[in-house]
Amino acid sequence: MTTGDDNAFDLITMGRIGVDLYPLRTGVPLAEADTFGKFLGGSPTNVAVAAARLGRRVAVITRTGADPFGAYLRAELRGFGVDDRWVTEVAAYPTPVTFCEIFPPDHFPLYFYRSPKAPDLEIEPGEVDTGAVRAAKVFWMTGTGLSQEPSRAATLAALEARAKSGTTVFDLDWRPMLWSGDPEPWYERALRLATVAVGNTQECAIATGEKEPYAAARALLAAGVELAVVKQGPEGVLAVHRDGTVVEVPPVPVEVVNGLGAGDAFGGALCHGLLAGWDVERMTRYANAAGAIVASRLACSTAMPFPAEVEEVLESCR
Repeated sequence: MTTGDDNAFDLITMGRIGVDLYPLRTGVPLAEADTFGKFLGGSPTNVAVAAARLGRRVAVITRTGADPFGAYLRAELRGFGVDDRWVTEVAAYPTPVTFCEIFPPDHFPLYFYRSPKAPDLEIEPGEVDTGAVRAAKVFWMTGTGLSQEPSRAATLAALEARAKSGTTVFDLDWRPMLWSGDPEPWYERALRLATVAVGNTQECAIATGEKEPYAAARALLAAGVELAVVKQGPEGVLAVHRDGTVVEVPPVPVEVVNGLGAGDAFGGALCHGLLAGWDVERMTRYANAAGAIVASRLACSTAMPFPAEVEEVLESCR
């Protein structure tokens, strides 16, 4: 499928979507939780929301169940200003639900209800609007999109159609419970087609075999990307560009409420900086601040910051 739309999106993300059900009381085991908040979820979907909050024109490629939760997710996307034209229904599978337990500052177990299969793994290669993907200024895909067929073939088809035009971000996004088979060859193939790689140290180790941040960044560059971003949690962020630029950004001190959406806020803000043409240091500091804001809030999608909020945090750190 191709498109003749000349009005290219700033960002198109592709992959996981679902309903997040979070206990409204922190520090309570799931078995004892009695009230929950319902939120739009899924990492690439949250990245799209984060970028839209920062003023970018954004769309997401994904699939939901043909059920009330699917209708809820599409309505939420539109409410956040994310184009849902490529969000289609799969009658055979229910929309996924994810529960979490919230034990600040660093323990947030996730429970994925994606059986027998999540609709977002049913994206077919022929459904992908390759013309729009090629035209987008930034394209964002994830490791989970490579975990099963036909999503794997669709994700690779999008990457190959794009052929490194513009900026292509590979969110390493390692979720072992969602995989069947060896991820190494698929990560290797995607890295050859991406220009930016983003992941934490565990995800970098899966992608490259290297867990030490500098070694992992060098391995990601050797695998084919131009910019490697290694998130180190309480140790901050390391960003290394092929041109020799090395940036280390310390963490922003916040009282952590729920760390689960911080990486998605980081991703959306990183895309914002890439689109703005910022240098690596400015872009990484901005993304780091956006992530810290969301870590200090309960939800993910609804917690994504607006530009003034990010600037306020950056100003407080100067």
